[in-house]
Amino acid sequence: MKNLLSTETSPYLLQHAHNPVHWQPWGHAALQLAKELNKPILVSIGYSACHWCHVMERESFENDATAAIMNEHFINIKIDREERPDIDHIYMDAVQAITGSGGWPLNVFLTPEGKPFYGGTYFPPVPAHGRACWVDVLLSINKGWQERRTEMEEQAENLMSHLKKSNNFGLIKSNINIEVVKQTFSKNDVEIITKNLLHNADIKQGGFGKAPKFPQTFSINCLLQAAHFLGDKNALAHAELSLTKMLQGGIYDHLAGGLCRYSTDEEWLAPHFEKMLYDNALFITALSNAFLLTKKNVYKNAINHVCNFLFAEMKNINGGYYAAIDADSEGVEGKFYVWDKAEIDLILGNDADLYNQYYSVTENGNWEEKNILRVLTTLEEVANNFKIDIASAENIIIEGNKKLLYQRNKRIRPSTDDKILLGWNALLITAFCNAFAATQNRLYLEEAEALCTFLETKFVIKNEYYHTYKNCVAKYPAFLDDLAYLIEAYINLQEITAKEEYLHKAKNVAEQVFNNFFDEESGYFFFTTKKQTDVVLRKIEMYDGATPSANAVMAKNLYYLSIVFDKQKWKDGAFFMIDSLKTVILKHPSSFGNWAAQAINIGMGINEISVIGNNMTPLLYETLLEYIPNKILQSTSSISNMPLLNKKPIDKNALIYLCCNFECKPPIKSVKELLKCLEIT
Repeated sequence: MKNLLSTETSPYLLQHAHNPVHWQPWGHAALQLAKELNKPILVSIGYSACHWCHVMERESFENDATAAIMNEHFINIKIDREERPDIDHIYMDAVQAITGSGGWPLNVFLTPEGKPFYGGTYFPPVPAHGRACWVDVLLSINKGWQERRTEMEEQAENLMSHLKKSNNFGLIKSNINIEVVKQTFSKNDVEIITKNLLHNADIKQGGFGKAPKFPQTFSINCLLQAAHFLGDKNALAHAELSLTKMLQGGIYDHLAGGLCRYSTDEEWLAPHFEKMLYDNALFITALSNAFLLTKKNVYKNAINHVCNFLFAEMKNINGGYYAAIDADSEGVEGKFYVWDKAEIDLILGNDADLYNQYYSVTENGNWEEKNILRVLTTLEEVANNFKIDIASAENIIIEGNKKLLYQRNKRIRPSTDDKILLGWNALLITAFCNAFAATQNRLYLEEAEALCTFLETKFVIKNEYYHTYKNCVAKYPAFLDDLAYLIEAYINLQEITAKEEYLHKAKNVAEQVFNNFFDEESGYFFFTTKKQTDVVLRKIEMYDGATPSANAVMAKNLYYLSIVFDKQKWKDGAFFMIDSLKTVILKHPSSFGNWAAQAINIGMGINEISVIGNNMTPLLYETLLEYIPNKILQSTSSISNMPLLNKKPIDKNALIYLCCNFECKPPIKSVKELLKCLEIT
């Protein structure tokens, strides 16, 4: 055997292509080899921007002696979790069941049939921090396999049984008639969701819980909904506090823009410096919602800053956006992003003192004797300290950022994971649609449509969607989240462009999802298509992770499409999916944020809004500028057979039609009138 990763396209797999470990890519060949040689399988899962993945590679996988042990006793398979999230989900569940925790790198030992029996995350080269060393683990597993194989295989069977049971998630089975399930969420439920979200809120630093802190934009969006529907000042205050603290913290790149994956501390100071496409797409959406609700320019400015970062650093020249930017450069985490005070003093000269005070830069640094730029004061306070006006202070900061960014760009950059993922790019389309609604900048509308065309061109082969694309090759059948996010993107594109074709595309993809992913027994959707044959378990994913629950997004999509295409069966199915989870949505909204968002909208009533008339675009754009999270929006300037548009006159002056709870209002001439009607409704 030899290392076979050199022909792969994943940057993460290619990073390991020259390891002395005989890594195999996941596939039937490697699995068959394990059976033929009667060896257990070691599956090691990570991703290119994972700091501890790099550490374990340097310490163990590049070590000849360690590699020799791995090669002798195991079939070693390397997996990029972003290429194969289906496999990652299964074995992450297994490790969490074994150890009580999970993360990456994920190292799992399997029987030759692919059934897990032991695993963990990072293992050091010598015993440390209560963790067994990697070589000891390898030798122990091999000894056990030789002497107690039957016991280990029984352990694998028991673990598989546990995984299958947990996959059911207590879902209601097919003896329930989906057609009779009715909506049971109410305003009182919205209050319960809000209360439970705020129960875990960090009222000092924003966000939720203790370190490590993730953006949790789903929870923030729910709080914005609560502020809108309930007038809940605490909900709004915490949503704004959370966004503000992130924008001020080290988790945010003050020079180039962009949000890092998470903060290692409660103050948002020290991130793991990797930047993920999905985090930034979801952050744009949260910022857009915050701007629509509050009209505060700080959010609009941040939208533009993050979008500019994506254009500059994550966009492929031929279209599509890359998956991630690494945390490490020159083998050191965060080296690209941090500063010595002396370096800033030299670059900025006389302006350095003000700049350093604003960004909390000190001689001793605030992180490992270096400085991560962050804001702990206001521009007004700094301007007063230096006895200048705010405009002058702001100009010093802006020019200082430009100068530091210019110098930073001369450094050795972190590597970029340049694969392009269907689902994450679909999330970005939705983000660009939201950014356009908030800023009315046509660049975002045009970019959303261009990205959509790219995905349709590169990810579809013979009417089949694929998950990842690189070097002109699309690989792996699309997963549920890829297609759920794509449907959502089509719906959002239709709202901002008024192009009916996007809804028909959304409907077509939804039908494919039903044909290939739907589980008749539970009423939910599997993560993998029925055509996927190389996994030991088809999972039904319910929780929000770093990205939205695909089932939650499908429920939202189906409800929306059921209205615009008058498909009662889809509406019943969407209600069933959400209503069946009501208990856990109310109790644990932070883990079910996207379910909770749709539950809130249903509880407060869905508004069906149509903008119709010859000159409807200005009225549509004005409508988009309003925060109406519980809306279904269609527009047209021509005759249409769509249920919400049909039989409505095309007048010279555009009109707004509003329906809610099976009742329609008389035609409305202005957005101001619409908002009054929504208040009454």
